[in-house]
Amino acid sequence: MTINEMLSHVDHTQLKAFAAWEDIVKLCEEAVLYRTASVCIPPAYVKRVKEAYGDRLVICTVVGFPLGYSTREAKEEEVRQALRDGCDEVDMVVNISDVKNGLYEKVKEEIASLKQICRDRILKVIVEACYLTEQEKIAMCRAVTEAGADYIKTSTGFGTGGATKEDVELFKEHIGSGVKIKAAGGIQTLDELAMYLQLGCDRVGMSKTAEACAGRI
Repeated sequence: MTINEMLSHVDHTQLKAFAAWEDIVKLCEEAVLYRTASVCIPPAYVKRVKEAYGDRLVICTVVGFPLGYSTREAKEEEVRQALRDGCDEVDMVVNISDVKNGLYEKVKEEIASLKQICRDRILKVIVEACYLTEQEKIAMCRAVTEAGADYIKTSTGFGTGGATKEDVELFKEHIGSGVKIKAAGGIQTLDELAMYLQLGCDRVGMSKTAEACAGRI
């Protein structure tokens, strides 16, 4: 796989709480240059990016981010607003407290509800694997699959840990055939990007895409 082919699987990401408009513009210009799969940006910037870049970019945003414990109804409205503003893809955070309480059916229903609102737009489900036991991770693979989401995603990048090879391998074993994997959190180099793609990930979240490509493209 060439570098350009690898970059076509990257969600180029800027989700820092203090991201200014100039930071978002830099991200978007890099995404256009490197032809990444999408830009992943805070909800408050979706409408402005859509107005500035139109169809030159696939716009991804986050819901229930980064802690996941907002109510289902709040997440549903976040999705509706993001779609009204022009986003193409949504990365939602599950209610991690519900997972820890074993309320897997409730988590599945929340995911299904958000997918119903997204309709043909891509929904990625962040399970924040660093906080979960193996049993809980397997339960989330089942919930994501049965709810009809498009991707299971390892991490927000704001937790105590990011993507790991072991989590991706576990997800690959337990997700349904229609679910893809996104690795995110701590992935900074082209070698790491290549590794996660070789493991079977379809998307990889990266905030340092430009730095990774320096001198390589």
